[in-house]
Amino acid sequence: MKVNLTILMCLFALITFGQNTSWSGQVADEDGVPLLGASIFIAAIEKGERSNAAGNFEFKNLKLQQFKAEVSYLGKESQILNIDLSKIQTSTISLKTDTNTLDAVIVNENKKSKEGLNRLKAVEDMAIYASKKSELIYVDKINFNKAANTSRQVYAKVSGLNIWESDGAGVQLGIGGRGLSPNRNSNFNTRQNGYDISADPLGYPESYYSPPLEAIERIEIVRGAASLQYGTQFGGMLNFKFKEGSMTKKVVLSSRQTVGSFGLFNSFNSLGGTIGKINYYGYVQYKRSDGWRLNSNIEQRSGHLSMNIPLNSSISIHPEFTHTNYLAQQPGGLTDAEFEIDPRQSNRSRNWFKVNWNLFALNLDYKVSPKLRFNSQFFALAASRDALGNLDPINVIDFGLNRDYLSDEFNNWGNESRLLFRYNLKTNPSTLLLGFRYYNGRTLRKQGEGDEGNGPNFEYLNPSNLEGSDFRLPNTNVALFAENVWNINSKWSITPGFRYESIKTSTNGYYRNIAKDLAGNIILDERIEEAKTNPRSFLFFGMGTSYKFKEDLEIYANFSQNYRAITFNDIRVNVGSLVVDENLKDEKGFNLDVGGRGKLFDFLEFDVSLYHLAYKDRIGVIFKREPNPAFNNLVDRIIRFRSNIADANIFGLESVLQFDLKKILDIKSEKIGMNIFTNLSLTSAYYNESENAAVEGNEVELVPRVIFKTGLNFNHKKVRISTQYSYTGFQFSDASNAIVTSTAIEGIIPAYGIFDLSMSYTKNIFQFEFGLNNILDTRYFTRRASGYPGPGIIPSDGRSFYFTLGINL
Repeated sequence: MKVNLTILMCLFALITFGQNTSWSGQVADEDGVPLLGASIFIAAIEKGERSNAAGNFEFKNLKLQQFKAEVSYLGKESQILNIDLSKIQTSTISLKTDTNTLDAVIVNENKKSKEGLNRLKAVEDMAIYASKKSELIYVDKINFNKAANTSRQVYAKVSGLNIWESDGAGVQLGIGGRGLSPNRNSNFNTRQNGYDISADPLGYPESYYSPPLEAIERIEIVRGAASLQYGTQFGGMLNFKFKEGSMTKKVVLSSRQTVGSFGLFNSFNSLGGTIGKINYYGYVQYKRSDGWRLNSNIEQRSGHLSMNIPLNSSISIHPEFTHTNYLAQQPGGLTDAEFEIDPRQSNRSRNWFKVNWNLFALNLDYKVSPKLRFNSQFFALAASRDALGNLDPINVIDFGLNRDYLSDEFNNWGNESRLLFRYNLKTNPSTLLLGFRYYNGRTLRKQGEGDEGNGPNFEYLNPSNLEGSDFRLPNTNVALFAENVWNINSKWSITPGFRYESIKTSTNGYYRNIAKDLAGNIILDERIEEAKTNPRSFLFFGMGTSYKFKEDLEIYANFSQNYRAITFNDIRVNVGSLVVDENLKDEKGFNLDVGGRGKLFDFLEFDVSLYHLAYKDRIGVIFKREPNPAFNNLVDRIIRFRSNIADANIFGLESVLQFDLKKILDIKSEKIGMNIFTNLSLTSAYYNESENAAVEGNEVELVPRVIFKTGLNFNHKKVRISTQYSYTGFQFSDASNAIVTSTAIEGIIPAYGIFDLSMSYTKNIFQFEFGLNNILDTRYFTRRASGYPGPGIIPSDGRSFYFTLGINL
């Protein structure tokens, strides 16, 4: 009898254990009112549910007995629950109104995470980042000159980036990597809050606007495998995520006033909060600077307003508008000899640059069910950029003749819609992303003569018959894409994807072919009308995989095809010393990444990867001999010729390590934080399979063999101190691998190293920031420009300081 009783008890226990695979409950506010649409998320299995109208929810077929669940609702304090199904299967959860005071443990964990090496989650918001090389930068966790957007400090923990430092005021951003030009981020799909901000992502992908980092919560970077979800570019995706208003206060005011070297003054003022159910955030900014060099003053005005409006518990809309305009005097380039004598000098006083940028966006977010979410984002750009000045080689004296005037108008709009579906593959959670994109761009490009004056007079002398060109450049783009994360088990996932692109680029207008003899007399003047359309479509694929040894340690690999479409806008531009091949072909290739990332020994965070970028029909500049019309084509001349010059193979190692010195030194105080990081990239990049013998075997331009950064961050209570050293090895500026030329357009960009120091102190509502950039006053440059803002060497800034006073109310 005793044996039978024991057997029955064991069977009962087994049955009971087998039934405890579900967890249910109710979510309500502090008054007991059920909350519709509350989010309940179990991170261990990446599975989420939402409460119904009665506040109820249920998870079925759970294979975990113990787990953590996060419960959240807009305007309420989130809760982290420790669930043990052997003890409880039903929970009653009460969420209090958010008072901006979170549990100390959670705050410390978030703070610790943001100051470390961060990456995007496998599935985050409406995108899939599993198996991809990604970085996440929390701006407020970095000590740097936010007024000047000092890029080498902002992106210090992003390995392999080559940064152009030719804009000391931080109005424009220029980053590239893996052999891709940093020119105004043209090889990244650059976005803010998820939508495009460049002039024309398809036809003219340069970004003349960069958001002030004082308004940015975080920066998201995904390398070449981002081509499947964000477009065909080789570089990847760069997204600026704006701050949001306070969830618990109607009005929160933040004001930051910065002064610095060379007449720098920056005033940034923002308001944010929640009124009723509407959350809002906006800022106004004014910036001016005289510049480190002569003739390099700039004045900028910017503003932004965004709102999050919940229509009900499942649907919300998010409208926003951004404006910026600035006027900059451009000091032009220098020859190598001039740079050695005095890099602060300027031989151009009549060159000006003007930008007017207006961005519109409307985001619709619909949480159809806990497993299904739909998002649709409309965006538009109405903008212009005007460049006026002398484009003659920098070794030619400016005699005050008529200036070259190039103007562009951009009127673009588009929509990107995504559907994210979470489902189970057997018992493992998986995610499917389907996307659609439509883009319509229209660029008006004109080039002709401006006046012979000194000021910013942006007018053509002969607007009805321009000396250069007058083109309408419309284009359309339709894309379909899909990616899927298949979790084979709790550790291993596979992520296949594809993208289909249909592109049509067109041109309609004319250009003038004018030739002069050595005395300046016109010997040829013909107006050539042109109307062409170039439609094409293609399909490309990608595949990634990831294996997690534990939550914070994984190895990953991905392969993704890439494509860059050439437009007529690439061809019909006269920059003085450059001739462009009219038979340019689209560029094709792929990115391959293999790496590991995570945490070891409790004091070391790391992200180390090997990559290969294969570039077919890469566009570059070479020297070419052709008949000279100035001598009736009887003798030849040497020109700079832009064409598909060769295939390129680029291999590299990218490594970032961060050591928690507090744990290494066994410092117990919670008031102290201390870490040191190293960022190293090693690159080998060469041309092969070229029809031009002068190129084959050469190193790819704009690829430093070594980039190294290291820094120490220390904080004690409310004091933060950061030091950083940045080293970039030498690089060639063009495919010919020229060492030096008389025009300074081609040549070596020498290696350089820079030291920076930044400090901040917070007291109640006040924040004080101070820093010294380029402490050793190193003379260096990162760019040789072929046209604007040169031609020639564009020196980078010498030693400078800044001081910021911030107030938060």
